[in-house]
Amino acid sequence: MTLKNVKTSLNKIAKDLGDIQDAREFLLKNTREAIILCSKSIIAVHKEDLVTGKKNLKQAKTLLKKYKKKATGGLERYLITPEQEFVEAACLIAIVEKKEIPSDKKLSVMPESYVLGLLDCVGELKRQVFDKIRMNNIDEATRIFEVMENLYLQLYTFSIYDKVVKEARRKTDVNRILVDDVRSVITEERRRTELIRILQKLEK
Repeated sequence: MTLKNVKTSLNKIAKDLGDIQDAREFLLKNTREAIILCSKSIIAVHKEDLVTGKKNLKQAKTLLKKYKKKATGGLERYLITPEQEFVEAACLIAIVEKKEIPSDKKLSVMPESYVLGLLDCVGELKRQVFDKIRMNNIDEATRIFEVMENLYLQLYTFSIYDKVVKEARRKTDVNRILVDDVRSVITEERRRTELIRILQKLEK
């Protein structure tokens, strides 16, 4: 009895595992750049700089496409966070531009990344609503809130998949609170706006 077959098998396995480990380290290190670009994209959108927002998003998309080639051998999970950030930024831009929110296939992301990205986008929409209110643009604030609420209603059932889509339940619970808070603010702002309109009419 010899260990010839064992040695041959282990040498091949060691090489394969080494390749997987190198790919894992590459993804952990380099996906941060894509995450940062997506964060910058979101910040730019809130500053009403859509040109910069789209530019950063495009760069992130290019990086993610390159990373997917490395995400083999069960390493796809390391792309969930950067893809999630990418979905969040892409959907925020679409909503601000009054366009259709892109599908998961259009964005070329995994289902889990898509759901989590949309859940995170709800929070960014709250900021958009408040920004529009500060700018006395109640109509746009209302439009964005309607998208925010409808998006939440489409997503809240995904909390039952919490064991598969990590943190889906927590994010859904947070979004319910956000939607309720924004609804109250929108209602009060509309009442205030109507009161001002009536007072101005009486002064004439």
